[in-house]
Amino acid sequence: MLSHRLARPLLAGMFVVGGIDAFLRPESKVPKAEFVTSRLARTFGLPEDTKLLVRVNGGVQVGAGLLLAMGVLPRPMAASLATSLIPTTLAGHPFWQESDPATRSAQRFQFMKNASILGGLILAANDTDGKPSLSWRAHRALEHSASRVSDSANRAVHALPIHLGNSNA
Repeated sequence: MLSHRLARPLLAGMFVVGGIDAFLRPESKVPKAEFVTSRLARTFGLPEDTKLLVRVNGGVQVGAGLLLAMGVLPRPMAASLATSLIPTTLAGHPFWQESDPATRSAQRFQFMKNASILGGLILAANDTDGKPSLSWRAHRALEHSASRVSDSANRAVHALPIHLGNSNA
């Protein structure tokens, strides 16, 4: 679909560019990232090396961004980008910590921009590209199988010389 071929690279582009920067120059992001990485490390048993975690996040963004842009595994790649965007946003735009009204407003705007992009990624992660979802297909296959079993059972019953349930026999 043409809209997918256009939208996916547009959505993925910022992750590729930002991910390259985070991967190659993590030092500039480490001070802000420590606020989030320290909590993630404790909660999920991750290494406490903030620089490493910034690089890993950057690598995820580059890889998933490129694959999404090319339309390769778009749903899992969009989900990966959504997952990586959450800590990036919390670390990069903590507007609630700002005391200066202008800085607070600018950070809140960037936070909401990322939240909007997160919404787009959630849509992309759930987009079936015009095809029925796996759940719909499984339900449909189950209904079809049940119908075939019922038809087979009816044919088997009617093939018996004595019909069950027939009181005239």
